[in-house]
Formats: sequence, structure tokens, C-alpha cells
Amino acid sequence: MNEEPLQEWARRREERRAAAKGRLRAVPLTEGRHRAAHIEPDAPRVIQEWNGSEWETIGVVENLDAAKALLYPTQPATEKPAEWDRPTALGPGRGRHRRTAPTEEGR
Repeated sequence: MNEEPLQEWARRREERRAAAKGRLRAVPLTEGRHRAAHIEPDAPRVIQEWNGSEWETIGVVENLDAAKALLYPTQPATEKPAEWDRPTALGPGRGRHRRTAPTEEGR
């Protein structure tokens, strides 16, 4: 069996743990088990951050919409590149392997 060295495994484990630090989650402040987020959208939420070994509370928001706004901030819109001039010889469609449009000489 081909086993990896313990040092290599430990290095990869620390990389995974370091990448997870700072991750946020929203936990509803309701009775019972924490089920899907959409079950009680008007319930207040605790915002927690992973510090590498446990979840730490960093704040409270009033409902699911506020939690989503905090966890998933909107990204600035990027400008789309200008449309390039398509050759007139290509047929209709968007596929990469389109046949060229038939011309009067090629018929």
C-alpha cells in the first residue's frame, strides 16, 4: 500500500484549516433543531465566524434577508467587453464549428 508521509498530510490539513478561518454562518435564534434557513425567515439570526477550532458569535441580525446581505455581499458589476464584428461568411448560430454560409460560387 502506498501511504503518504505524516508530514505531508499535516501540511495539507493545516492548509485546509487556514482556508476555512474567517468563514461566516447564520444560525436562527429559534427553539429546537436548526433546520433549513427558509423555514423561519423572520426569526433573528446569530452571525458566527469560524476561528479554526470553534464558531465565535460576532453579531445578531434581525432576519434572513439581513443575514444574506451580510454573508453574501453584492459584487460590483464588471463591464462586458464590446461585441466583436462577426464575419459575414459564417452561418447563423453561436457554435464554434459552424459551417460557412453558402455563397453563389459554392453552389
